[in-house]
Amino acid sequence: MFPQLFHAHHNRYLEDLPFWLGLAAQTGESILELGCGTGRVLIPLAQAGYHTIGLDHSVSMLNFLQANIGQIKPAPWLIAADISEYHLAVQYSLIILPCNTLSTLQGKQRMACLRCVVKHLKPGGVFAVSMPNSETLLNLPARSEAEVEDEFTHPQTGNPVQVSSSWRRTKATFKMTWIYDHLLPDGRVQRFTVENTQQMLPADTYMEEIRRVGMKVTGVYGDFDRSAYRADSPQLLCVATI
Repeated sequence: MFPQLFHAHHNRYLEDLPFWLGLAAQTGESILELGCGTGRVLIPLAQAGYHTIGLDHSVSMLNFLQANIGQIKPAPWLIAADISEYHLAVQYSLIILPCNTLSTLQGKQRMACLRCVVKHLKPGGVFAVSMPNSETLLNLPARSEAEVEDEFTHPQTGNPVQVSSSWRRTKATFKMTWIYDHLLPDGRVQRFTVENTQQMLPADTYMEEIRRVGMKVTGVYGDFDRSAYRADSPQLLCVATI
């Protein structure tokens, strides 16, 4: 049941879609999305007519995505694999890593992921990644109490779902916790808890790692409107090529 809740919650977040669609319009042809989850970004790209491939380690997320692709032509290809260790016989014009995924990886795993990107990019191909800005997160309090951040209707049962979130921050990590409370008619609550830990690394560290695997950084932005990156930017977005 959790993929349905995850999709219903995160599919309400749309502000980054013009950024990914804009990159696709520039590069065209084939697109590989790493960590595609339930298809929040992948499906709009496929609906726009691009040949899309979605890769994720979660079989349950991919099964949900497969069941909800509908009549999109060409339909996305879906692959269950680790984003740090995959071997495909195809290279792509555009590889994207949205949704703050790269910054959840530890150093060796992160470098392995970037080396896989280089291996699967066509000559002149583009890689783009989005992450939270660690400089901004460091200015937040060390912890927060759980607060309700969203409410929506469960897509299958029609019952209300309440989403609460909280965080714990150190100098090295930022741990987010989401609690999904599925409110049942008899008063019971079906609860799902999800945790996500971001590595608190400077922007320069990520840029250097991207260069170290052989890519050239061509753009660094602080938000999805392509505004310049600053220490107080909400996001860290990097575009690179080989």
